[in-house]
Amino acid sequence: MKPLFRKVTDKLESSFTIRHVTLPHFKNIWHYHPELELHYIIKGEGVRFIGDKIANFSPGEIVLVGENLPHTWRSGKEYFNNDPDLGIEVIVIQFLPDCLGDDLLKLPEAYLIPKLYEKAKSGMVITGKANKKLAELMHRALDATNLDKIIILLSILQTLAETDEYELIVNGRAVFYQSDETDTQRLNTVCNYTLTNYKKEISLEEISAISNLSVTSFCRYFKLMTNKTYYDFLIEIRISHACRALIEGKTLTEVICFDCGFNNVSNFYRHFKKVTGVTPLEYKRQYLNKSKSLLVKA
Repeated sequence: MKPLFRKVTDKLESSFTIRHVTLPHFKNIWHYHPELELHYIIKGEGVRFIGDKIANFSPGEIVLVGENLPHTWRSGKEYFNNDPDLGIEVIVIQFLPDCLGDDLLKLPEAYLIPKLYEKAKSGMVITGKANKKLAELMHRALDATNLDKIIILLSILQTLAETDEYELIVNGRAVFYQSDETDTQRLNTVCNYTLTNYKKEISLEEISAISNLSVTSFCRYFKLMTNKTYYDFLIEIRISHACRALIEGKTLTEVICFDCGFNNVSNFYRHFKKVTGVTPLEYKRQYLNKSKSLLVKA
């Protein structure tokens, strides 16, 4: 999707911003900004869009988004039903690469920080012990003041720069175009409609009409903005929901197939492996093995 530039609100007396947000659901649109963003999900589930990648998010996830990398988080549709037991809670830290001064980046002892900033341009999901350490530091940063606040930010940067416990989100550096309000609203409308109706057949005629474009214009526009076809986008949305259902383990794989909008099992298996690289059974097994490993380490 074509992202909208967003000006990050900052305070003149602060070198970086930190927010503790609790809401019924995420409200962000697809956007980008020159600040790096460290995003810690405390509560809430849904789908995140970073660069040209679609994936689920869940409590405990920490993601570092690099400068000008488009992103948004979307809550599941159940979060829009005014259920008091549901909601999202996040801590978000945003900072410019030179927020502590250009001289810091030039110090020989800080050589890992520019390398970190370069990796962050592809987006990083932080895992393992680094994840737990960052969660603690981000909670501490909420109440920190003066030099303590700077020291905690440096500790966060050190943890991020030195860890090898991460996964890159975007493969390579895709080019994303700036947009106006109309373009952004159109593509967010397409995204919202798809997330709500992914279980049913969505024709190109239907989605093009919603975006107020002809089918030919819509296909050209969507491919230019997302580096993928709308059909590929729809498939990835369906697979992301299938992954969540597999992890929950409450439904048979064959049932999940139809619940996620696929019309036959063989088609579902083919697309699942194309998107994830593994079969549904292997995906579930990998998740269970990873969970057991984390319990042992804890």
